[in-house]
Amino acid sequence: MDWKAEIEAAQSRIVPHVRRTPVLRATGMVIERPVEFKLEHLQHTGSFKARGAFNTLLSGPVPEAGLVAASGGNHGAAVACAAARLGHRATIFVPELAGPAKIALIERTGADLKVVPGVYADALDRARDHEATTGAMQIHAYDAPATVIGQGTCMAEWEDQGLTADTVLIAVGGGGLVAGALAWLEGRRKVVAVEPENACALHAALAVGTPVDVEVSGVAANALGARRIGDICLGLAREHRVVSTLVSDDAITTAQIALWQEMRQLVEPAGAAALAALISGAYRPEPGERVAVLICGGNITPDPIQG
Repeated sequence: MDWKAEIEAAQSRIVPHVRRTPVLRATGMVIERPVEFKLEHLQHTGSFKARGAFNTLLSGPVPEAGLVAASGGNHGAAVACAAARLGHRATIFVPELAGPAKIALIERTGADLKVVPGVYADALDRARDHEATTGAMQIHAYDAPATVIGQGTCMAEWEDQGLTADTVLIAVGGGGLVAGALAWLEGRRKVVAVEPENACALHAALAVGTPVDVEVSGVAANALGARRIGDICLGLAREHRVVSTLVSDDAITTAQIALWQEMRQLVEPAGAAALAALISGAYRPEPGERVAVLICGGNITPDPIQG
């Protein structure tokens, strides 16, 4: 696949429907070196996921049965939002650990929301059953070409906004966002894939050369809690020799606090995971290495302001 051409086409396709999210350079007491940030938590529904959702829905026909998606929360909200704006029915399956804030976000879109016991993988099983029985179109959260292509528009947009970094740190759950970045960059910049120690599907797959199931828990599990990495992500990660880094829950929480105290950016744990690798020392840049961090999500639990 000509990933770059597909991502360029997706940019044109989705531009009326997504935000061009801000970028900034910052440093501080905890963030000790200048860092370029992409504030994708300011995207519609609070995460980058809107890009893949809109690209999928605008890339071909949608059946009368509508759409179905499984999600830890952010993908479901994005699909539900895109479906509502484009006039389609949507059924969204989320695990209980999605949390009340993300569940309420999906409910506000008017989608048919199904909350199921367990983790993301359990929601995915239910979504596949729904697809088989109704004929609804499944929109995978991360392991589908249209999803990855849509997420790749984030990095394409960032470069258009003047990104100068040698290295970009990106949080990884199922791998759609980092796969899109790798597909767009084609090795032109180093990509560091950051995962929680207790939700590390990509790290485990890279160690053995194939996707494997991992146990999932921790503060970022409702966004980065994929039990198994996507095939597309693993293929691109191996091709472009991604750097895989793990961070602790404490490091994620510290980064989350730093983003609020030093930048007044309120993000969920997943949104702080990439920065956690930098400020905890899990990833140590070389002298003179220019570093960027993609903040991927802002749907914090509990919701700090409830209407």
